[in-house]
Amino acid sequence: MAPPLLRLDHISLTFGGTPLLTDAALSVSSGDRIALVGRNGSGKSTLLKIAAGLVEPTDGEIFKHPSATIRYLPQSPDLDGFENVRAYVEAGLGPLDDVHRVSYMLDHLGLSGEEKPDQLSGGEARRAALARVIAPAPDILLLDEPTNHLDLTTIEWLEGELKTIRSSIVLISHDRRFLENVSQSTIWLDRGQTKRLGKGFAFFEEWRDKLLEEEEIEQQKLGRQIVREEHWLRYGVTARRKRNVRRLDELQKLRQKYKSYRGPQGNAVMELSDSQESGKLVIEAKNISKAYGEQVLVDHFSTRIHRGDRVGLVGPNGIGKTTLLSMLSGVLIPDSGTVKLGVNLEIATLDQKRSLDENETLAHYLTDGRGDSVIVNGEQRHVVSYMKDFLFSPEQARTPIKELSGGERARLMLARVLSRPANLLILDEPTNDLDMETLDLLQELVSNFPGTVLLVSHDRDFLDRTVTSIIAPEGNGRWLEYAGGYSDMIAQRKGREIEQKNVAKSSSPQTSAPAERAKRETKQKLSYKQKYALEKLPSEIDALHDEIAKMEKEFSDPDLYTKNAKRFEELSRLLEQKRKDLEIKENEWLELEMLKEELEK
Repeated sequence: MAPPLLRLDHISLTFGGTPLLTDAALSVSSGDRIALVGRNGSGKSTLLKIAAGLVEPTDGEIFKHPSATIRYLPQSPDLDGFENVRAYVEAGLGPLDDVHRVSYMLDHLGLSGEEKPDQLSGGEARRAALARVIAPAPDILLLDEPTNHLDLTTIEWLEGELKTIRSSIVLISHDRRFLENVSQSTIWLDRGQTKRLGKGFAFFEEWRDKLLEEEEIEQQKLGRQIVREEHWLRYGVTARRKRNVRRLDELQKLRQKYKSYRGPQGNAVMELSDSQESGKLVIEAKNISKAYGEQVLVDHFSTRIHRGDRVGLVGPNGIGKTTLLSMLSGVLIPDSGTVKLGVNLEIATLDQKRSLDENETLAHYLTDGRGDSVIVNGEQRHVVSYMKDFLFSPEQARTPIKELSGGERARLMLARVLSRPANLLILDEPTNDLDMETLDLLQELVSNFPGTVLLVSHDRDFLDRTVTSIIAPEGNGRWLEYAGGYSDMIAQRKGREIEQKNVAKSSSPQTSAPAERAKRETKQKLSYKQKYALEKLPSEIDALHDEIAKMEKEFSDPDLYTKNAKRFEELSRLLEQKRKDLEIKENEWLELEMLKEELEK
């Protein structure tokens, strides 16, 4: 195993009251891809800030290799003081970093570099911050919720980029699919302590549930042991007074251990308020269009949405998802076409912007300032009791909203939306900032909701688990509806592309055949350059295999890093380059062999 570039041991941190971290650890070696997971408020972001050197722990040991470079992506990047996005990104480069990487990153993230920081949307600011931390190709990347506010196209590009760069990665994200595709090991931060799984996030939940089950069994055993000890003290041999004193002391310790046990944080309890049933046809849109100036966002779109349908809208940021959603829900009038809403509709909406009065208290927000009660499913409930369902403590009832974390704000807004009677749910980016346990409950709620759901999301896993159809953009304002979830949409699109290619080939056989015949007749053999490459490539490939084998043998020396750190880093870079060269040559040889075989036919 390669020696660590960064190591945190026995980290503890206390902010006045209950310790946030008590025995946390993090070890990052070359090539690591680590998912850092845990509940909202468990201290994941704080641990990442400690690793980045931004927060000083109360206690613990921190080792960072002197030559290791670290870049940290915060949840809320600060671009103040920079003339434009390019200046902000370039400021993250080191003296030896390639400035051309800045243009590469900005281009792939859909930014020109000329954007002014004070005019950026949340998604644009996040993309600029990603460019700033990835462009230098640091030894370690610490990424806190990198997919927040990104569209699906950018998320999928980011996945591919993180898989190819040489940087070690520690990643916090609520996006299950993203974590599964990127991570190779998982660290679980729970009740101030960390546990490590040597597998990616795809294996985490089964492992976590097993650990919690074992923990519960141990706690039950401890309870039974206390009962036995208490029985012995009452009815045991009183003559052995010294032994009784010792066992009494041990019993007190057992009781303290049992009493101080902090079980896992509970789950939010989500339940929608009942509403009367809507009509069978909920929304009917006919040839609706919407444009702003020359930009056409929706062009002659039609759909019929029935009671019980759960429809997801996907697409890049700025493509028109929220505009289409607003027209379908009757909030925005289309330029042309008609939208007809069904009867008995009661609509509950979670807005993407999630505008909140920062000085308003939680209780005031949930009750609309009408006393201390909320009406849920026709029953009057005290606001503190309802808050507990969403994992808020009674003390937070009078807390200003400005003191809440992003995850707590998301839960608060869900609590308000779900307290309103509804048979049509409109959710615009409902998964942002929610932890996975709360996401699971929201997914269950949406899946089992007897009414109708329209939702915009960039979370592929959430879409696959909840929706019955997907509305996706096809370009130039055209939108199509696909049956099933996100993965079903991708499969249908691929099938349609293959079908269109086959139709194109079969539709013009008479005109294309002579041209193809002429092409084959004029090219009966490989060019001299191709023949030469075909002869030389096998020996070059064999030589590369030998070189890589020798390097891997040297690299496997567990003491190499301590003996010669410079050689370790040089060998790491050379090995990565040789593997890339091998892949290029193997692909080139394969293509030439296939061409040769085709010509011989």
